[in-house]
Amino acid sequence: MNHPPSPPPPGPPQVLVFAASDPSAGAGVQADLLTLASLGCHPLTALTAITVQDTVGIEGVQPVAAELLEQQARTILEDMPVAAFKVGLLGSVENALAVAEIVSDYPETPLVLDPVLASGRGDNLSSEEIISAIREMLLPQTTLLTPNAPEARRLAESDDDAGEPTLDVCAERLIAMGAQYVLITGTHESTPEVVNTLYGSAGVIRRDRWERLPGSYHGSGCTLAAAIAGCLAGGASVEEAVRDAQDYTWQTLKHGFHGGMGQLIPDRFFWAREDSEGGSGDAQSQPDDH
Repeated sequence: MNHPPSPPPPGPPQVLVFAASDPSAGAGVQADLLTLASLGCHPLTALTAITVQDTVGIEGVQPVAAELLEQQARTILEDMPVAAFKVGLLGSVENALAVAEIVSDYPETPLVLDPVLASGRGDNLSSEEIISAIREMLLPQTTLLTPNAPEARRLAESDDDAGEPTLDVCAERLIAMGAQYVLITGTHESTPEVVNTLYGSAGVIRRDRWERLPGSYHGSGCTLAAAIAGCLAGGASVEEAVRDAQDYTWQTLKHGFHGGMGQLIPDRFFWAREDSEGGSGDAQSQPDDH
């Protein structure tokens, strides 16, 4: 008697990343690949730009043509089911508009937007035109925005501001622009601990306080945003994804290593090398520098 073939076992959740290449693999699309793979996802990529950088800083950014970016993404999306989007450095206004148009065809797919406006060293990576495109075209489609404090202030600034707006006000404005949730990370703030705050339409949902680790990290913001996207792709709620991704990110920073002469690189596969450190200990998070 012939039996029908068994259905193939379900594969890992697939996450499509729009981001720039970082040759050091500390940040950018390489950081996203490592993070998503470590969390059990299958990462897919649409490259937005090629950068010249190391662990010290960025020397150059060459955006990919918007048409080529769109071809990369559309080809993948026609072939493979995507459980979440993660958007990082866009590289140009044209690329911001292309990504906005692509994701608009998948309104039910969660989108995590990491607004990479500057490098950890402070190199400016996004023009005012790109920021305007993010505000107008991408924020209304964003499930979760993950700015650090300076990025939140830059995205939310208004000509009417007499002084620097508070982070609570920034989050309120960013949600009014269309983001469903905003996670503002606090490494750049002068607080004894790092305070990361998740906001929704009704205000603060959770504040997480984490031990402030020494040193600075290359790609920790990328790691956090990619980890959140991976958790969402696996079926977690936004609050669960934010909690678990912070936990994971702090561990990658605690186990960070000097791959070069600049910032530490988060170890996204710390769990594969834990024996040398005697376990992971308490988890807390410092996921801010891009």
